[in-house]
This record gives sequence, C-alpha cells and structure tokens, in this order.
Amino acid sequence: MLAGLVITPLPETAPMTLSRRTLLQSTAATALLGSLATRALAQAAFETAKIVTGFPPGGTSDTICRRVAAKMPASYARTTVVENRAGAGGQLAVQAMRQMAADGSVILQTPMSMLGIYPHIYKKLPYDPVNDVVPCSLGCTFDFGFAVGPMVPASVRNLEEFLAWAKANPGNANFGSPGAGAMPHFMGALIAKARGVDLKHVPYRGTQPAILEMIGGQIPAVSGPIGEFTQQVNAGKARLLAASGAQRSRFAPNTPTLIEQGFKDMSFSEWFGFFLPAGASADVINRVNAALRLSLADRETIDGLAQMGLEAKSSSPAELGAMLKADFEKWGPLVKAVGFTVD
Repeated sequence: MLAGLVITPLPETAPMTLSRRTLLQSTAATALLGSLATRALAQAAFETAKIVTGFPPGGTSDTICRRVAAKMPASYARTTVVENRAGAGGQLAVQAMRQMAADGSVILQTPMSMLGIYPHIYKKLPYDPVNDVVPCSLGCTFDFGFAVGPMVPASVRNLEEFLAWAKANPGNANFGSPGAGAMPHFMGALIAKARGVDLKHVPYRGTQPAILEMIGGQIPAVSGPIGEFTQQVNAGKARLLAASGAQRSRFAPNTPTLIEQGFKDMSFSEWFGFFLPAGASADVINRVNAALRLSLADRETIDGLAQMGLEAKSSSPAELGAMLKADFEKWGPLVKAVGFTVD
C-alpha cells in the first residue's frame, strides 16, 4: 500500500459491477500512482552510498560491512560500497566522520571499543565519541576467542597450560590482538593478570594480520573475534583454547569458556554498531535505520555473518545509545584495573 493513499470503501448500496470506462480510469490512476512512487524512490535514493570501517579487508568488521552493503535496499542507494580506513586501532574511521556529510550517504560501522573503551585509555582522541557521531542501529554481537599456533607445544590444550608455558618461556610470552585498547587486548591482559603472568601485548592492524603471524610462528597466541579463527582451527593450524562468552559459543561448542576454566566473573562479548555523522536529522537517522534493519533481516546477511561467528542483530537508535552508555560505564573500572593508558 502506498503511504498517504486513502481507499474509501464503497457504500453497501453501491452496485458491484464496474463499467469499462470506470475500469480504464482506475487502471490509469493506479499506473500513475505507481509511476509517481517509483520516481519518488529514485529521487530519494543515493546514487552511491558508503559504509566506512576502521579495519582492513578480510576481517570481521570488513565482513559485516560487505554483507550489509550487499543487501541495502534500492530505496536507500543504488550502490552501497565499503571503504576501509584502517589504522590507529579503528580510530581513523571514527575520525573521518567529522568531515562527512550528515545526509545519510555515509555510515560508520565500528566495534564498541572505539567509542566505549578508548575514552578511558586515551587522554586525547582525534574525535569526540559523544558529539561526533550519532547511534543508528546495532549490527551484530559476538564473543572472542584465545588461540595459539605452532610456537606453542601441542601438549598445551587450555589456558592454564598456556600460561604455565608462557611463565616458563618469558622470551616468547606475548599475544597479539587487533589493536591496542580494543577489547581483545584487555581480555588477554586480564587473563594474564588473574594468574600473575607477564604476558606482553603485540597490537596489529586487525585480527587477520595477527593470526597470519601466529600460524607462521612469529607470535604464540592471538586474542580476537571467535569467528576469525574458524578457518585456521579447522585446518589444524591453530588451537582455540578459550571462548569469552557467558555460555559456550554456538560457533565453537567444544571450546570451554573463561569462566569454565576458573576465571571467575570473566566474560566478554562485543557488538558492532552503525553510526552517522553528527548533525544527522531524525528523518535521516530513521531512514538509514530502516534500511539497515532490512539488510540485517535478510537471510543471506544472517547466514553470511554466521560464517564469521557473528549474530546479526538490529536495534533502534535509542537502544544502541543505551548499550554504548552501559558499556562505557562497565569498562572504566576494568581499564583502571589493567592499568593501561596510551598517553
């Protein structure tokens, strides 16, 4: 049904037959309305829109952007492309929003960490996490995994054994993550702190570069989104020692959680969200939110994200804002406990 079109029912006494002239007039009116609706959609759509991510191609963040972009409705844009602005642990993409038009043609997709954790570790960020972007919709949720590669003996099958090995081999006691200050970094640091092990952190420009060095024998372990390990684990090139969720992940049902392995009250899950540049009007936010919801509800999007260990989920702008506020408040004390700051 076309918005704004009111159909008045015929009176009960009206004859239930239509003349040829009436039928032709009705058909012509319907065709005209359809033409006007098509023209309105064409005028409303962007020729090209883009989703910006702060991480390189091939990783979790890039995957959700490409899956969502592929299913964005034509009423939003004829073509939706992905722009990778990798660097500074995801900061560059958020910073770029300050120069972007707030008309809905550019969407930022970012993990929570850049907006909810980074303010606790950087005294000065190149963006304002509150005033430079506005929430639009949740994109997905996921757990993390902690995996080891060929540098670690095959006899090491759980976290306690890995930490014992790291303590006995201080020269190799380190782990990689997709960036300094991101949640996987803090997960590894909190694991080490819980057992009093000096486990050094090695930041990378995304999880995949870290995993490639791990399976190549340059670093022993990596902390990152659980779905990013699937290919290497299935190929026997990496071993997943722990999952971070409150319950076992459906994407790694045979991998015990941190809590199961005795790391009390230690569960970590993250989300990726979609944001717009500051100044976006309520109409723009609602229009983009509607387009994102359609894409995230598409079966191909859901199945495609599941291949990377991601649970596709959308939300209202207000719900995403509330989630960000809750995580910001949760991570302040945890960052302080680890003692990590950049400045």
